[in-house]
Amino acid sequence: ARSPRRRRVIASVVVLVLAVGTCLAVWTFGRGGRQANEGIDNGGSTSLATVTRGSLSSRTSVNGTLTYAGRHSVVNQAAGTLTALPAVGDVIEPGEVLYRVDGDPVVLLQGNVPAYRTLVQGLSGPDVRQLNADLVDLGYATRAGLDPASDGFGSQTGRALRKLQARLGLETTGLLLLGQAVFLPSTVRVTEVSATSGTPAEQGVSVLSATSTTRQVSIELDAAQQGLVEVGDRVTISLPDGATTPGVVSRVGTVATTPSETEDASPTIPVRVTLTHPGSIGQL
Repeated sequence: ARSPRRRRVIASVVVLVLAVGTCLAVWTFGRGGRQANEGIDNGGSTSLATVTRGSLSSRTSVNGTLTYAGRHSVVNQAAGTLTALPAVGDVIEPGEVLYRVDGDPVVLLQGNVPAYRTLVQGLSGPDVRQLNADLVDLGYATRAGLDPASDGFGSQTGRALRKLQARLGLETTGLLLLGQAVFLPSTVRVTEVSATSGTPAEQGVSVLSATSTTRQVSIELDAAQQGLVEVGDRVTISLPDGATTPGVVSRVGTVATTPSETEDASPTIPVRVTLTHPGSIGQL
């Protein structure tokens, strides 16, 4: 699960933004035609033009940066001494060891609800639901035996949890102590290690930072151009080697900020673009 540490490459990109427009309908009169409030001259000829509907589009080129989506701070909840930490660039998947305290593993599990209590049989809630889903996804229980959508900690949850603990070399208690697991939305890529191995593992303190492994294009768009961009707009990304690849606007910020380090800078809003074909950018 560890990948070799690689030099981070920042790619400058150019994004083409398409803004969906409107349609036009045109009525024309012949030479003898008059407006309705002036009356109609039946002696003159009138004609109707074909109504044409279509999308108006505008194009604008902006610079962007190829980055990793998401940013997570891993907060320690275990008591003891930090005995092993990952390296910057390591990729950790759900079910794998993120770091160790007193030699015991702290496992990465997938979920949006952070760990905040010890999970034991009889409890229920969204944190239990994500634990059940993880145990099924990781193969420690079947869907027939443990409903991954269940928010209750039952005997099947405990049985599956003991299998996970046995694989990790933990005592097979069948309960998940606070500090034994970290819940994050997905597989993570370590970007910073803020703790030092051999020092006390302070509870509630961040030990490392990470991102997802999904790459995206980040753009600081001039706030004056905000009206040109909407979520779902298609874009064309120009890569440093001249190749192009498609993408879709996935987020448009609503709060403008001005860079403090630049004088007379225009306010910008964050725009994020998801790559349609992530593999097209290779190792950038």
